[in-house]
Parts: sequence; structure tokens; C-alpha cells
Amino acid sequence: MHTLHPLLAAFVPIWSLTAVGYLVGRTGLLGEQAEVVLGRFVFHVAMPAALFTMISRTPLDSFANTSMLAFVAGTAVASLLGAAAARWWFGRGLADLTIAGMASGYVNSANLGIPVALQVLGDASFIAPVLVFQVLVVTPVVLTLLDAGAGKGGGAAGEGGDAAGERVGRASRLLAVPLRNPIVLAAGLGALASAAGWHLPPTLGHSCDVLGSAGVPTALITLGMSLHARRPAGSSAQRAELGLTVATKTLVQPLVALAVGSLVLHLPPHQLLAVVVCSALPTAQNVFIYAREYGLNAALARDSVMFSTLLSMGTLSVAGWLLGRG
Repeated sequence: MHTLHPLLAAFVPIWSLTAVGYLVGRTGLLGEQAEVVLGRFVFHVAMPAALFTMISRTPLDSFANTSMLAFVAGTAVASLLGAAAARWWFGRGLADLTIAGMASGYVNSANLGIPVALQVLGDASFIAPVLVFQVLVVTPVVLTLLDAGAGKGGGAAGEGGDAAGERVGRASRLLAVPLRNPIVLAAGLGALASAAGWHLPPTLGHSCDVLGSAGVPTALITLGMSLHARRPAGSSAQRAELGLTVATKTLVQPLVALAVGSLVLHLPPHQLLAVVVCSALPTAQNVFIYAREYGLNAALARDSVMFSTLLSMGTLSVAGWLLGRG
């Protein structure tokens, strides 16, 4: 009996759990509010537990990796392009353009990155600094922008004093984001624990592992349930925005990483392959969870995850074939 190609096998859990979610949504098995409740469970409970345990066990000096500069460059260019297009071509506000930028450059480094790295690279060591960068650097910036954009109120203040008070209030609100956002708070506590060399007691650590392991499958089931949501057919502008976002994620991000890694940093073949493979990973389902939680453009986030996941099979295969195993 023939087994699946290893790269294809890495995608099977994503497709199968998303399909389960679609069937759950189609049958109404969990009720009308299931998508909302499961999304909140992932955002407020499971994902923080997973991030804390992962980061607390990852040495922070693993981030000090020259090849990470190429990955960071690809992420920055793709995210800025996605956000700029959302702002100036499609007229999106701050919160929605943040989601567009994240959909264009935030890779699925956890549940898909690890198995793909194992199959294509032979080890998953490069995934750790990618995870640290995305969780400790990118995620706080994204959630701060989402909090600022989604929290914008109505008209301007009528008096100078009111305007000054509003600015002070906004600054205080943004500075308090880490204390109010469970994702950022868990990541920060995990970084502190890693730096201090502190670990949870074994029984408590195991409990966090069990809770955190529920995050990825629940997020994928929630994603699948959203695919059944009734919505009007997308306009030509919405289709264009989706196409540009997916193209930026699957093509621009790995090509920028390749250019910086080969022409600027002169990375050895195996490191260059690792950078390009990680940059070619599809959009993370976290983007959909964040958009859903903040009541934003969830359709773009959802469809970007789905289509980039499908197309990344090709881009990852081409990267592995052209650059070799080093």
C-alpha cells in the first residue's frame, strides 16, 4: 500500500479538519452561535496556552540568526504591500488594512510549518525563530493596530481640551493592550519565563500542553464553519483584493526572501532553502481568528487562508525542487 507524498501528508490535517468544520456548520450541529463561541475559545483560552508553553521552552537567543533577516525582509515587504493595496486601492480603514497586511505576510509556522520543514528540510530548527519573531514582534504590532482601528469612535472632539484628553486616553488604551489582550500577554509571559529559565511544574505544564493542543484543530474547525456562512457573491473588487493578497503571500514573500538571502546575505544553500520554504508557507489561520474576534473583514482572511494553502503546495514543491536539499 502506497503512502501519501510527505509534503502532501503535511496538508491533510488542515484540509480534513476544515472539512469537518464545514460539515458541522452545514448541519447546524453545534447551533447558531458555535462559530462565535469556538473563535473566542481559541483566541482567549487555547491559543494563549499554546503560545506560552511554546515560547517559554524556546531559547530566545535562537532569534539571533543571520538568515532570519531574509525572512523578516520578506515578511515586511509582503505585509506592507498588502496593507498599502488595501488602503489606497480598496479604501480599507486601519483595522481592515491590518488584516490585509497580515494575510499577505503572516505564515502558518505552527501546525503546517513544522511538518513541512521536517519533510522538505529534514529538521524544524528554523521554525523556532520564525515562531518567536511572529509571536513576539509581529503579533503585538498587529493587535495594537487592530485595537486602535477597531476602537475608533465617531466624530472629532469639539474643543481643544477634549481633543487632548482623547489623545491621552487613546495613548493609555494602546499602552494597556498587553494587559487586555490574552495573546500578547501570554507571549510576553512566555518570553519572560524563557529568559529566566523558569518552567511550569510538570503537572501544570502538561495541563497547558493539553489545553494549547486544542487551539489549532479548533481554529481549523471554526474556519471550516465560516465557509458555510451565507454571504452575497463577492464583487469584482473583493475578488481582486483576494487575488492580490494571495499572490503577495505565495509569490512575493518567498521571492523577496530569496533575493535578500542569496544576493545580500549570501546564505549557504540549506539556510537559503529554509528561509524560502518558511516564507512560502500559506497564511496562518490566526489571521481569520483575529478578524473574526474584532468583527472585521473575515471573508478576506478566511479565503486567503484557504487559497494560499492550496497554492502553497505548488510554491513549496517548486522551492524544494529548485533550491535542493543543500
